[in-house]
Amino acid sequence: MSEIQNQGDLRQVRLDKFNELKRVGRNPFEISKFNVTSNSEEIKDKFTEMEGKTVSIAGRIMSKRGQGKVGFYDIQDTFGRIQIFAKQDTLGEVEYNYLKSNDIGDIIGVQGEVFRTQMGEISVRAENVVLLTKSLQTLPEKYHGLKDMEIRYRQRYVDLIVNPETKEVFKKRNIIIKGIREYLDNNGYMEVDTPILSVIAGGANARPFITHHNTLDIDMYMRIANELYLKRLIVGGLADGVYEMGKMFRNEGMDATHNPEYTAIEIYRAYADYNDMMELTENIIAYVCEKVNGTTKINYNGTDLDFTPPWRRVRMQDIVKEYTGIDFDLINTDEEAIEVAKKKHIEITPLMTRGHVINALFEEYCEEHLVQPTFVTHHPVEISPLAKRNVADPRLTDRFEAFANTKEIANAFSELNDPIDQRERFEDQLKQKEAGDDEAHMMDNDFINAIEVGLPPTGGLGIGVDRVIMFLTNQVSIRDIILFPTMKPID
Repeated sequence: MSEIQNQGDLRQVRLDKFNELKRVGRNPFEISKFNVTSNSEEIKDKFTEMEGKTVSIAGRIMSKRGQGKVGFYDIQDTFGRIQIFAKQDTLGEVEYNYLKSNDIGDIIGVQGEVFRTQMGEISVRAENVVLLTKSLQTLPEKYHGLKDMEIRYRQRYVDLIVNPETKEVFKKRNIIIKGIREYLDNNGYMEVDTPILSVIAGGANARPFITHHNTLDIDMYMRIANELYLKRLIVGGLADGVYEMGKMFRNEGMDATHNPEYTAIEIYRAYADYNDMMELTENIIAYVCEKVNGTTKINYNGTDLDFTPPWRRVRMQDIVKEYTGIDFDLINTDEEAIEVAKKKHIEITPLMTRGHVINALFEEYCEEHLVQPTFVTHHPVEISPLAKRNVADPRLTDRFEAFANTKEIANAFSELNDPIDQRERFEDQLKQKEAGDDEAHMMDNDFINAIEVGLPPTGGLGIGVDRVIMFLTNQVSIRDIILFPTMKPID
């Protein structure tokens, strides 16, 4: 008999039990409420004061054993597991037999006295048991659990039931997200909400998702970043510091660190610059790392990482020189840079400049070496259309990307608040889009109007929250820290 046939047969057995319950007037799905007064964790942690008291608990049957007139059931609630001790003499023959007929996965409510068995197990002596939900599906076998990662992602509800470590990861995710908000709220930042749908996909270089608004009869984009709206709020003086944490959407590749929808946070501070954003980045991550792990030093998949501030700071040109031997302080023309790119086997693209070559060499030869938390600074202006130029070298910007374990986790800069320069950079991006760059930035005339009204000197920061959570929970795939990751439909 195949596994599929076996599962079908087991479901039919459970369905037959359910139909019999309905026939005798014991349909569990007609029960709307059960009064829960305690939980497994509380009973165990406070056993001394709860021993002998009557409690009312509810949970899913995860194991059952015993014979004759005595049975033991492990039920699982949100907080853990606890043993239920059942005797026919206490429940009565009819109710005891109904309890025995329940299956692994069924949800029951139990009223009874807290006590400790002769074997030392903290338990609840069942005095009344109610079947609250009949499970028609069979949970994975106890000792093997749900190991197929594909099924775990598609059926997260089963994964959470049978794999306690999964639940712990998402509890930590919750602590991290709350911790980020807590740090910012305590340091004078205001949380805001900005649009997810817009007629312009701005604030980053990425390929957007496109949808259609029927009433307006226009195409709209799901946001790839919330940067331009947040800077409008700084222009308007809503607060000196604003932030928004939420979903971003990019219609790009999927791998261990990329999901089409992901959680990110963007933070903006008036009268601050990229140096302030560096301090903010390392302080936020150190704060939540300590909060969730009790230390700023962790081991991620066999690699020791130390998030203790301050982190290393290095110019992009300097790290390119470190790992390629090429000194771009001595290379001043696009032609020279392209010849270097050819020698280093970098793909030559239309409109490629010195700045593009520096970035391409960095990505090809340097990122793999950035294991400990590091700020890479002073990106070329060509790849930083929203960042302020560096005064000492206008070909560069006051920008940084933060890396850990070779992956980018944050991006920030002193915001460009020169509307004339901003328009020119948008126009340059349009040329790149016309040349075939699907990720080039769109023109946003209203944003230019906003900074013509006047954007104060501002520091801006974006953190990839999901990637930070991966590191702090020791998960190797982004799908392991997203409750319902994007999956291709089976059929």
